[in-house]
Amino acid sequence: MKKAIRIGLLMVSFLLVYFLQANFFSWFTIAGVKPNLFIIFILFISLFAGMKVGIPFGVGIGLFLDMVIGKKIGPSAIMLAIIGMIGGYFDKNFSKESRITIMLMVMGSTGVYEIGNYLLQTIELSIHVEPLAFLITLLIEVIYNTILTIILYPIIQKLGYQIEDVFKGQKILTRYF
Repeated sequence: MKKAIRIGLLMVSFLLVYFLQANFFSWFTIAGVKPNLFIIFILFISLFAGMKVGIPFGVGIGLFLDMVIGKKIGPSAIMLAIIGMIGGYFDKNFSKESRITIMLMVMGSTGVYEIGNYLLQTIELSIHVEPLAFLITLLIEVIYNTILTIILYPIIQKLGYQIEDVFKGQKILTRYF
């Protein structure tokens, strides 16, 4: 029952993130570039709830975004699923306590998402984009996502540990209890 409530809260959180991405941050662009809050959202879901929750959320949110915004269905779903896998890997191998580690995770995840999305779109849609303009946009978005992560991390960390308790729980079995 607790998992169903947490999944419902994550879906409501997605609606809030979608509203912020579509409305609020359209006013606060840097050189026409908005942050990609969906990358941060999926990364933190998979960091705190695990890969089994992060990948389905990544696919679901990616399909939704592709249907609403994209020209083709699939690129965002594939890349957000990959971000879910990366977050699950980071969960097992790195600490969530260090802000520097979290900043590096967000930087790497943003780079992987944008480069992968760029490659998928150039293959599928035969879009030609200037590499220099793409790299500048990528750099701005990486910096923007990292700054937002630094600002929002205390809130995300507090909520993340509550989600982690429900999805992962204490699975330690002691022999002599």
